[in-house]
Amino acid sequence: MVSPSLDRRQVEQLVRQVLRDRWTENGGIGHTAKPSSHNGGPNPLLVNVSARHVHVNQQALDVLFGPGSSLSKLKDLYQPGEFASEQTVNIIGPRNRMIPNVRILGPIRDYTQVELSYTDGIFMGIDLPLRVSGNHEGTPGCVLVGPHGAYNMTEGVIRAERHVHMGPADLAHFGVKDGDYMQLKIGGPCGVTFDRLLVREHPKVRLEVHIDTDEGNACHLPSATHMELIK
Repeated sequence: MVSPSLDRRQVEQLVRQVLRDRWTENGGIGHTAKPSSHNGGPNPLLVNVSARHVHVNQQALDVLFGPGSSLSKLKDLYQPGEFASEQTVNIIGPRNRMIPNVRILGPIRDYTQVELSYTDGIFMGIDLPLRVSGNHEGTPGCVLVGPHGAYNMTEGVIRAERHVHMGPADLAHFGVKDGDYMQLKIGGPCGVTFDRLLVREHPKVRLEVHIDTDEGNACHLPSATHMELIK
């Protein structure tokens, strides 16, 4: 017996469902590589793929989830005090295209920011600027939709510049300072070298590189055999 053909509407529904499943895989939390072979100096070098995510201030959280809301921890992240929350929102772009169930990362910030990859931006119809987190001047906006309401962002949608978090011991080991740029060499079957890896200093951070999903896919980070920071 031959099954009837699917019409366009049914195909679109199937595609959207597959994309939703893909987008929500692993709760919106990126994967991590920590090969035994690295030049991390006094601390182990970890490279983390930062999946699309949202940071919110209290005003946005109140609109999205109700007055007086707080973030509920789902999972601790690598940096002390940072976590993936249980709360997710839908992101609506200028073409009324949507990315559903995007994870909010805590703790609460003093600004609201959406971090997407260039691939996400193309899908959403947003010309993403490459920015350091927190630098929102002249950036595009979007609409966040939660269970309680919708929050209109006039700015704050970015592609985050790839960066490495370093404490004082790591800065001294590599001979760099806050704001410098390094290279990140990933060895393996799909090995690549990333230029312009921004150094971000904080006295209490762990040594960690953040790249986005496009970059993580390009080097197939799970298969990495060696990682090296180069001044």
